[in-house]
Amino acid sequence: MKRRDFIEKSAILASVLAIQPDFIWAKSQPFLAFELPPLPYDFAALEPHFDTQTMQIHHGKHHVAYVKNLNEAIVGTPFEKLSLEQILEKVSLKDAKIRNNAGGHYNHSLFWKTLSPQSEGKPSGKLAESINQQFGSFEKFKETFTEKAKSLFGSGWTWLSFNKKKGLFLENTPNQDNLLMKNFYKISATPILGLDIWEHAYYLKYQNKRADYIQAFWNVINWQEVSSQYEIALKKS
Repeated sequence: MKRRDFIEKSAILASVLAIQPDFIWAKSQPFLAFELPPLPYDFAALEPHFDTQTMQIHHGKHHVAYVKNLNEAIVGTPFEKLSLEQILEKVSLKDAKIRNNAGGHYNHSLFWKTLSPQSEGKPSGKLAESINQQFGSFEKFKETFTEKAKSLFGSGWTWLSFNKKKGLFLENTPNQDNLLMKNFYKISATPILGLDIWEHAYYLKYQNKRADYIQAFWNVINWQEVSSQYEIALKKS
């Protein structure tokens, strides 16, 4: 190749690299199976109950990290082609990174959907009937859920879950676990409402006053979405 031709081709290649660095970088990266879901409301929408800065950090830092770490952890494993729920159902003790990050992604994705700045205050329809049947009344359910959440030691979640044998019931799980993880819990169930009891979910506003955070939660629950999750759980059973 003549020196002039070499210089011209080198210049063309350099211009392509300068224009399309993101494309070339992406081609060298593993396929990203999961993505961060956008919030269905503004970061400030849940004020004054959930503050803006906490929502920004919780969604934009913590949840982002779970998605990123999960995508990295599943590359080259049998989990790579599974749905998120399938991953949770199959994960075992040897899959600690996948367990933690798949749980973190699933739990937070559900959490955002079941929050709303226009909370209805209480459930209605079939969900309300089932809660009344299982707990005696909505007020009794609210009281029992609140005490369950207060009793959780350390970081984890308080869940309202459903399975065919038990119906609706409450359970605490540590870290980013939930009851879809069949290999860790005697009772397998579908979560329909969860409260994040990690300090990152409330510490900026409520500091060590976990009980105040739990109480605030009742002001921002999207009961229409929780009802939809209940309908989905019923169809699975």
